[in-house]
Amino acid sequence: MNFRSDNTAPAAPEIIAALMKVNEGAASAYGEDQWSKSLDEAFGALFECEVRVFTVASGTAANAISVASLTPSWGAVLCHREAHIECDECGAAEFYSGGAKLVLMEGEAAKVSPAAFREAIARNERGIHSVKPSALSVSQTTEKGAVYHPREIADLANVAKSAGLGVHMDGARFGNAVAALGCKPADITWRAGVDLLSFGATKNGAIAAEAIVCFDLERAEEIARRRKRSGHLFSKGRFVAAQLLAYLEDDLWLKLAHRSNALAARLGEAASGYLSHPVESNQVFIRPGVDALAKLRTAGGEFYDWGSAQSGEARLVVSWDQSEADIAAMVTLLAALR
Repeated sequence: MNFRSDNTAPAAPEIIAALMKVNEGAASAYGEDQWSKSLDEAFGALFECEVRVFTVASGTAANAISVASLTPSWGAVLCHREAHIECDECGAAEFYSGGAKLVLMEGEAAKVSPAAFREAIARNERGIHSVKPSALSVSQTTEKGAVYHPREIADLANVAKSAGLGVHMDGARFGNAVAALGCKPADITWRAGVDLLSFGATKNGAIAAEAIVCFDLERAEEIARRRKRSGHLFSKGRFVAAQLLAYLEDDLWLKLAHRSNALAARLGEAASGYLSHPVESNQVFIRPGVDALAKLRTAGGEFYDWGSAQSGEARLVVSWDQSEADIAAMVTLLAALR
């Protein structure tokens, strides 16, 4: 019963089929192939606006290139203290930006609140003696599986814009957020004030296929050059582009996300007495205690502790292809812990 991460899941059959289809003959390199050239139009239709799309190999690259394009080396990226760019990317944002500082904020369920955001801006506005607040980065979904509603994103973006900050969204699980909210992708991105989106597909059925979706077209050239300089301009770009096109076709991305969200909800119901946060996406956070987690592991459950091994809290992530047998078995185990 592997609930460690959705990164452990295989690729969706539709993605494999798309790769096989483009694996014939020669095609232009470095994004000049017909599939790569179709990305702007395909994502533009999805987001209902003109965009520029830049493929990269990982979410870390998407995030780091994005925030670096919003922040000078003497600047600051404001984010939640549990943000992926802070906890799980080995200083990539600082490295890619040439030394920009991450300014950390608190907030329930790993969400940034407008009040905390305003305080963090004010705390770092000391002229030449302070780093310059330059960008806000939020995760959708958050590192605690919560989703920002459109109004929440808009409220944060309004604070950012009034202070002259750009807005980046880490969308490693963007599909799960849209599936949970039932909104249009535009409603939680550019319409709400987001400038750059790290659009994730790898966790939801693709193979090393991530994209930077640029809504602020004036930043496109800088992103293109930063991508090349960082080694993320694929020579055989058709193989990444074909995955993303298949991912969007017939709303495959949402179908896969809806399934993992629904299965996670079943786990949440079984663990309702000791959830550490309501289940809003495909991540389930439980705090039944150290001994109870040991029982789950003894019975075959695989998952990560959240925090230290003595915290008694764990994260279970449901993948798009999670088996019904895994879910049924874990539901029984979780219910028995009450």
